[in-house]
Amino acid sequence: MVYKLFYYPRNASWAPHLVLAEMGVEFELILVDRKSNQQKSPDYIALNPTGRIPTLVDKDLVIFESAAICLYLCDKHPESGLIPSAASPSRATFYQWLFYLNSTIQPELMVYFYPQKHTAGENTKEIVQAQELRVTEMFSLIDKALEGKDFLVGESISVCDYFLFMLSHWASGFAQPPLAFKNLGAYLRKLAKRDVVKSVCEREGTDLGIYADQMD
Repeated sequence: MVYKLFYYPRNASWAPHLVLAEMGVEFELILVDRKSNQQKSPDYIALNPTGRIPTLVDKDLVIFESAAICLYLCDKHPESGLIPSAASPSRATFYQWLFYLNSTIQPELMVYFYPQKHTAGENTKEIVQAQELRVTEMFSLIDKALEGKDFLVGESISVCDYFLFMLSHWASGFAQPPLAFKNLGAYLRKLAKRDVVKSVCEREGTDLGIYADQMD
């Protein structure tokens, strides 16, 4: 079984890429060149009608949306332990945080990065400033939730951790970036030391230098 992940470095495909690597399954990376707007090409639209990245292909099945891809992979590979078992109380907490990351923080970040798509006026600067404050408050909430914890859910790595790593990295240019928070910053530095994260980031050409002060 060889999955095909259509990706672009540090895009929303990052979390599924990390999940595939953590699972140790066979997969092929297929670059979708955003610089040339390839995600809007007829061939890609035929595969994924949203014209967005990522897309996962599993034989005849085509899936888009990062969280959906990650959950699908967890269903296919329950032995990976990247989602708590259905009998565990942590399963509900897992869903809570995954949907908070995917449905609350990520859309707010999209407004931050693409304000021109959310207003017909010239107030994009004000939108960016407001969004940064909103998202920073959300990271503050997560920082509190990470008090005394190595992982966002339970006692082992899960999809939520890789999703949070992706979103946190996107916000690294904030005045108060995720790394500046006590618990969240320590947590992100630990994640950056994982072999899977190093391997995926090397493959995508992503510099982990911002996490270096506590890395080996």
